[in-house]
Amino acid sequence: MARRSTKTPGQDQPDSFEERILDIDVVDEMKGSYLEYAYSVIYSRALPDARDGLKPVHRRILYQANEMGVRPDRGHVKCARVVGEVMGRLHPHGDGAIYDALVRLAQPFSMRLPLIDGHGNFGSLGNDDPPAAMRYTESRLSPAAMLMVESIDEDTVDFAPNYDGQEREPQVLPASFPNLLVNGTSGIAVGMATNMPPHNLTEVVAAARELIRRPHASLDDLMKHIPGPDLPTGGRIVGLTGVRDAYASGRGTFKIRATATVENVTPRRKGIVVTELPYNVGPEKVISKIKELVQAKKLQGIADLKDLTDRAHGLRLVIEIKNGFNPEAILEQLYKLTPMEETFGINNVALVDGQPLTLGLKELLEVYLDHRFEVVRRRSEFRRGKRQDRLHLVEGLLVALLDIDRVIELIRASDNAAQAKERLMEAFELSDIQASYILDTPLRRLTRFDRIELEAERDKLRAEIDELTEILNSDQRLRKIVSEELAAVAKKYGTARRTALLESAGVPAAAVPLEVTDDPCRVLMSSTGLLARTPDEAALPAQGARHKHDLVVSAVTTTVRAELGVVTDTGRLLRVNVVDLPVLPPTNTAPNLSGGAPISEFVTLEADEKVVCLTTLSADSPGLALGTVQGVVKRVTPDYPSNKDELEVIALKDGDRIVGAVELRTGEEDLVFITDDAQLLRFPASLVRPQGRAAGGMAGIKLGTGRSVVSFNAVDPAADAVVVTVAAFSGDALFGAEHGTCKVTPFAEFPRKGRATGGVRCQRFLKGETTLALAWAGPSPALASHANGTPAPLPDIDRRRDGSGTPLAKPVGVVAGPV
Repeated sequence: MARRSTKTPGQDQPDSFEERILDIDVVDEMKGSYLEYAYSVIYSRALPDARDGLKPVHRRILYQANEMGVRPDRGHVKCARVVGEVMGRLHPHGDGAIYDALVRLAQPFSMRLPLIDGHGNFGSLGNDDPPAAMRYTESRLSPAAMLMVESIDEDTVDFAPNYDGQEREPQVLPASFPNLLVNGTSGIAVGMATNMPPHNLTEVVAAARELIRRPHASLDDLMKHIPGPDLPTGGRIVGLTGVRDAYASGRGTFKIRATATVENVTPRRKGIVVTELPYNVGPEKVISKIKELVQAKKLQGIADLKDLTDRAHGLRLVIEIKNGFNPEAILEQLYKLTPMEETFGINNVALVDGQPLTLGLKELLEVYLDHRFEVVRRRSEFRRGKRQDRLHLVEGLLVALLDIDRVIELIRASDNAAQAKERLMEAFELSDIQASYILDTPLRRLTRFDRIELEAERDKLRAEIDELTEILNSDQRLRKIVSEELAAVAKKYGTARRTALLESAGVPAAAVPLEVTDDPCRVLMSSTGLLARTPDEAALPAQGARHKHDLVVSAVTTTVRAELGVVTDTGRLLRVNVVDLPVLPPTNTAPNLSGGAPISEFVTLEADEKVVCLTTLSADSPGLALGTVQGVVKRVTPDYPSNKDELEVIALKDGDRIVGAVELRTGEEDLVFITDDAQLLRFPASLVRPQGRAAGGMAGIKLGTGRSVVSFNAVDPAADAVVVTVAAFSGDALFGAEHGTCKVTPFAEFPRKGRATGGVRCQRFLKGETTLALAWAGPSPALASHANGTPAPLPDIDRRRDGSGTPLAKPVGVVAGPV
């Protein structure tokens, strides 16, 4: 690219003109220009400073409003006036951007502690009703904003020239409270973005004071004070694991749910009353989405929808429910399908010494406290200097008062003021400033009473100087001053928590107000696809007491507030909240799973997709073991990102599906394949190397031509276990095509073999039998049920490894063991 003169050859050129043509590579020019642009956006517009939590436009609004005297003790002024002053003096950008920033500072539903006291229409939640034009609205600084600019005139922060060099502006505000954590922020720069939720002022100050007392405090120590965000709109946060991740690393996600209750909205109808919505979600957005779902017939049971929000009572969204529908079930659907539940992604990116960094909770507090220590130190130095200057003048005046007659005589005998000053300096050993101050002092200040006042002022100044010197010389005293000032701010401006925290992962339970206690529990899945949870100490029903739908084929031990995974035969792992599952009735009164709910109510399955097992999502687990129809085995490394509700745990080949899956407990179990030609292969799980979720596994069992796997499981080699196999007839010889024979064999009868071998025979086929219809290996005693869910008897144990089975009167539908 070449830069040429704009003069044409025909134009007159000055004698000294020399044409210059610069050859610049377009790549270098674009790279340099783009980097300059990116740096300008990052540093001067989009990202907040980690010290005061403000972007340049917000900082300039607060500073200029303070300079204009638009303070809480003054009247409101037109926003257009503030915007004009900011734009003309400090912020050379469009007035729209400045006004939008000012509006956000005044919105109580955006800021946990608003910094602007607005008068007029400043918009509504979710921006359903935009703010009025700046010529109509009025504003002034809020009391909290005065904390941000407090002592700014005491040399507490650095100033720099504005855009044209005619004004000076602060590079950061003193910030008497941690504004970045309290009010949060969001911004999109070039190649990076920030998104930080608001927090409770009292909790943040408590954590900051804890860090002042114990600089080496751990994250858990700080989270005892800050268990999670506190949003201005209230609501409920679900999933604090992501919050803890964000506090540790600066990145994480959590879900925000609306606060809703089921009430009698009319004498004959119940309804759902929504009083709090997720952060930055307005009622209009929720209403439009519900109407859309109802019209599309994706949401049933809603009779009417009313928005009764007003200034007196706040948000009140009433959803009337038709008779015959369960309001609790509809509420769960609303959480899943509408903005009544939203995901908030935390990305703590802020400027530290001009560099964008991703900061955890402790780092954010440390940066703020370092800034606050520097502000208090500079303020103390400034105040000590002012008091020393004043003390110098007072001491000079007291010297003059001790011999006032001689002072007056020297002045009267002098030809001019300069000579009088020199004589005073020489006679009383005064400095130039002291002598000038004496000459400028009116005679009325030279009375005996004024001398007493000056002596009292001298003593007070000396005491204050000593105190300020002690602060500057003692780091402990400096830290104490900052801690006490933070405590005073929290006491004056702190409010109660608005957002409820519904999960205590990584946080002491006592610090989090939970709706449901995070007690241990067991999650059960029945043979017919019902899910339920039961207290951990509850006993499972005995075989003789079992009813329809109660054969448990998978169970995990977890806690009520945790999440678990549902593994399907297509290789997907879907997250389910344990707290959403129905509670199983006590086994002594209803020993069955009739209180469960279908899996389809909690996860969305594809056509012909089946659930094969449940698993915890603990990173400390040995992981999942999977077996496929084509004989592939895989151990899955337990790495389940918290921000994804659906994960892939194996890359399946075309036509392959998972036939069995189990969560290993120790990693010392034996993995067991059983094929449809009655071959059983047993080998240690340690022979299978754990792999990432995207891997395709490895060879598990060698299959014969046209053969496939019918069963896969993991068995504790030290446990009393059995193998159940059910053969099917090819025709209606003997007992018919659907009956066949069943055999129960001790697991210990089958030797271990190497992985990827063919195994040993586990049942000899009778005449007419060609395949295994069903097989299972697991702890004894084995339980079975018919296709309709009723209990099915099994034959006695047969120790012949390759013996034939016992004929069945009815076909067996499923086999499982005690869990």
